[in-house]
Amino acid sequence: MAAYDFIIVGAGFAGSILAERLASENGKKILLIEQRDHIAGNMYDYVDEHGVVIHKYGPHLFRTNSPRVLHYISQFTGWHPYQHRVLASVKDQLVPVPFNLTSLERLLPDQAEELKALLVAEFGMDVKVPVSALRKHADERIREFGEFVFENVYLNYTTKQWGDKPENLDFETITARVPVHISYDDRYFQEQHQALPKDGYTKMFERMLANPLIEVRLSTKAVDVLSFEPNSGKILFMGEPYEGGVIYTGPIDELFGYKFGELPYRSLRFDLETHDVEFYQPCATVNYPNTQLYTRITEYKYLMASVPEKTTIMKEYPQAYDRLVPAQSIPYYPIPKDSNAALYGKYLELAREYQQLMLVGRLAEYRYYDMNNIIERALDVFDKEFKGDESK
Repeated sequence: MAAYDFIIVGAGFAGSILAERLASENGKKILLIEQRDHIAGNMYDYVDEHGVVIHKYGPHLFRTNSPRVLHYISQFTGWHPYQHRVLASVKDQLVPVPFNLTSLERLLPDQAEELKALLVAEFGMDVKVPVSALRKHADERIREFGEFVFENVYLNYTTKQWGDKPENLDFETITARVPVHISYDDRYFQEQHQALPKDGYTKMFERMLANPLIEVRLSTKAVDVLSFEPNSGKILFMGEPYEGGVIYTGPIDELFGYKFGELPYRSLRFDLETHDVEFYQPCATVNYPNTQLYTRITEYKYLMASVPEKTTIMKEYPQAYDRLVPAQSIPYYPIPKDSNAALYGKYLELAREYQQLMLVGRLAEYRYYDMNNIIERALDVFDKEFKGDESK
C-alpha cells in the first residue's frame, strides 16, 4: 500500500488548495479522495452541446479584494473580466439587487427623493446596510422603507430558499449577504477583482492538482476507506492503522455515522433549458422572489467571452435535503439555527478526540463560505498549520 503523508477528503476549493500547498511547498505525498466522479466540487463546469459553458451546481462568480487570494489562484488560470449583475422581478418590474437607489426610484417613485435624502444623510453614499438595521431604525420612514424591501424582495425569496420563515432562522446571518446598497452601482459585487477563469473552473482545478505527488481518487467515499476507533483516537485507512494527517472537507455527521443525528441542510435542483434565441433575459441572473417556484434563472451565455448561437438557461429550485434520495442528496447550505449549531458542536467535540484530523470547509465546519472566503480560509490553514514545517 502506498504511504501517504496526508489523506484529504473532498476535491473542492478547501481540499484541492491544501493538497496543492502540501505537495508543492512541503513535498508531501497526498491522497485526495472525492465521492463525485469529478474534481472541482460545486465549481465544476463543462461545455454543453451548444457551446455554452455550464456551471453544473449553479453560477459561481470569482471576486476578491485580497491580493494574496488573487495571486494564488492566478497561478492556475488566466481571467475573463466579468461584472455580475442581477435583476429581481418585483411588482411587474425588473429592479437591481441588491436593492439600490435605482430599485428605489422604480418601485417607490413618489417617495424616492425623500427616502434617498434620508438614507444618504443617515448612512452615507455607496454603503451597504442590512435590511434588519433598516427595519429597526428609530426613524419611522426608514423603518417603513426597510419593511417594504423586506416584504417585497427578501421575505418570500428567503422562505423559498430555506423552506422556513425568516423568524425561525438566524436572519441576521442570511440578510447580511443581501443588504440594501445606498448607491447607483448596479453590480452584484463590489470587490476590486471580479472575473471568471478563462478556461473554466474545471481546467483551473486540473492545473492545481497536476503535481505528481497528488493522487486523485474519484467516486470514493471517505467512510469506505477511513474509519475511526472510538475512545482510542486512532484512525484506520483501508482497515490498517494510519499515522499521517487527515484533512476532511465533507459532512461531519456522515464521517461519524450520524452518531448524534443528521445535520440539516438545504439542497437545490437545477433545470436546464436551451433556447434558439440570442438572449433569453436582459442580464445573467434574474431573481423571482415572489412569483415562481424557482428562485432565479441564470443565463450562462452572459458569463462567456464568446457568444454561441443558442442560449442555455438554468432554473434554480430550492428543495429539502435528503441523503437517501439521489435527486435531493447534495447538501448546499447549512441551515442557520441555534439548535443546528448545538448539534454541530457535539460532532466537533468528537472530532477533537482524533489529533490527526483537521476539519476545513463549508460542510466540515457547518458554515457557509463564499468562494473568496473559502480560498482565504484554506490558505490561512496552510500558513498557520503547515507552512515552513516539512515534518507536518
